[in-house]
Amino acid sequence: MKDADFQPIPGLKTPRFADLATFMRLPHVAQSDEKFSKVDIGITGIPFDGGTSNRPGTRHGPRQLRDLSTMIRTTHPKSNINPFTLVNCADLGDAPINPIDVMQSLDLITEFFTELKNQNITPLTAGGDHLISFPILRAIAADKPVGMIHFDAHTDMNDSYFGGSKFTHGTPFRRAIEGGFLDPKRTVQIGIRGIKYDATDFDWALEQGVRIIEIEECFERGLNDVMDEARSIVGNHETYVSFDIDCIDPAFAPGTGTPEIGGFNTFDAQQMVRKLAGLNLIGADLVEVSPPFDPSGGTAWVGASIMFELLCVLAHAVNARNDA
Repeated sequence: MKDADFQPIPGLKTPRFADLATFMRLPHVAQSDEKFSKVDIGITGIPFDGGTSNRPGTRHGPRQLRDLSTMIRTTHPKSNINPFTLVNCADLGDAPINPIDVMQSLDLITEFFTELKNQNITPLTAGGDHLISFPILRAIAADKPVGMIHFDAHTDMNDSYFGGSKFTHGTPFRRAIEGGFLDPKRTVQIGIRGIKYDATDFDWALEQGVRIIEIEECFERGLNDVMDEARSIVGNHETYVSFDIDCIDPAFAPGTGTPEIGGFNTFDAQQMVRKLAGLNLIGADLVEVSPPFDPSGGTAWVGASIMFELLCVLAHAVNARNDA
C-alpha cells in the first residue's frame, strides 16, 4: 500500500459529484508542496490549443477530463491492478501556458516537465492539442531520444503549415525527431487514416525509419498482432505513449478538432493500451479532446477512461523500476 496521502477520495464516502474536481479524485499537489518529491506519477493538464489549425477548443479539454474522471474507480476490470496502491499518484495541476504566444508556451511547458523529470516523476498528461507532446518530449528526453507508440488518425509529421509555421498540432513529432528527442527507428504510429494534404509527411517519416501502421493494416492483421509488432519495435528501451482521441472513430468520440471516420471503437482502444503492459514506459499523454464539439461530455468520458488504462500500465512500469 502506497502513502495514504496519495489515495483518491472514496466514491462511497463522498459522492463523485461533490467536492473539487481533480483527476480521478486524487489529491492536488503543487510543485511548491513538500509532498511533491514523493509523487511517482503526476497527472497534469495542459489547457493549450495554440497549435490548432482548424477547429479550436482543446484548451478546455483538461477541465472537462478532470470532471469526467471523477467517475473513475480504483481497480482495473481485467488486470485487477489498483494503480493507487502501486505508486503515489497526484494531480499536479496545469502546466503554465501563454494562450497568445505559442513559443513561450512551449518553453513554459518544457520548464514544467523538466522539473518533473528532475524529481523522477512520470507524467501522464491531458491536452490540449497534439503540439503539447513536443515540449514534453523535449523535457523528458533531453538526455537521449526515446521510443514512442503513437495512436492517431494522423502522423503529425508535417513540416509546416500556412507558409512556414513550424510548430502546430500537425508537426510535433517531426520537430521531436529533428531535435533528437525521439528515436524514429523505435517509433510506431498506429491507426493512421484519412484524406491527406499530400504524402510528404508519410514519405519523410518513412525515410527516418518510422513504422506507420495504417488503419486498414490494423484491421486486416488484427490488433494483437499489430501490438506485438509495436512492442518489438520499442523493445526494452524507454518509451513514451501518445494517444490522440481522434484515433477512435467519431461515432464514439466526436468531440475533437480533426475527426476521421473509419477508426477504432472504444473497446479496440482499451485492448491496445492494455497490450502496453510490461514495457519500459516513461510517460504518456491523451490529447485533442475538444469539449465545444461534444458538450455532453461523452468524448471526455472516453478520454478519461483511456487515461485510466494508461495510468495502470504506467503504474506497472514505475513499480517495476522502483523494485529493480
